[in-house]
Parts: sequence; structure tokens; C-alpha cells
Amino acid sequence: MFLDFRKIENLHILLWLLKDICWAADLKWPGTIMILPTLAVAFWLTWKMRSSYSELMHNLAVILWILANSTWMIGEFFFDDGTRPLALIFFGSGLLLLFVFYGQQLIGKLSAKKTND
Repeated sequence: MFLDFRKIENLHILLWLLKDICWAADLKWPGTIMILPTLAVAFWLTWKMRSSYSELMHNLAVILWILANSTWMIGEFFFDDGTRPLALIFFGSGLLLLFVFYGQQLIGKLSAKKTND
């Protein structure tokens, strides 16, 4: 099971690289099309790992990162780079999610340390 899951994670990296190479090469439609499989695999990985709170939060942040990245790419391709504010919302949401997660982790560790003292 782990090896199969690892293969899907590696496929996800490949898809993401292909999408970003299309972006860098100004291949508008191939890059835009690559958003769907890249996001689909990210959602699948998130769903599979949802039982681990840490994995869930990090995978949700990855989804937000891909959404931000894709929004930015589409803006550069089709909207005279006009979608950066929306991309920043996705980037910021992912960052906020991880700040909350790591804040909870820190509070939990400090509470445990205080209880043990």
C-alpha cells in the first residue's frame, strides 16, 4: 500500500512539473489543461491521508498552493497578469492554515510541558 501511495505522490510531482514547464514555456492550453490532473491527484492524496490531522493540513495547504499557482498562471496567460490578487488569497489561505496548525502544535507542546513540570 505504501509503495503504491508513494507512486501516486511521485506522479503528482511529475504533473506539477509538467504544468509549470508549460507555464514557463508559454504553452497556454497544455499548461491550463495540466491544472486538472494536478489538482485531481492533490485532492486524492488529501482524501487518502485525511485520517492524519498533520497530513490533512499540509495537503490542504498544497491544494491551496496549486490553486494559487494555477490562478497566477492563468492570469499571465489570458488576463494580462490580472489574477495575482486572487492568487495571493490562495497563497495566504494556505499559509494561514499552516500557521494555525503549527500554532496548535506549539500550544499543545507548551501545555504538555507545563503539565509535566
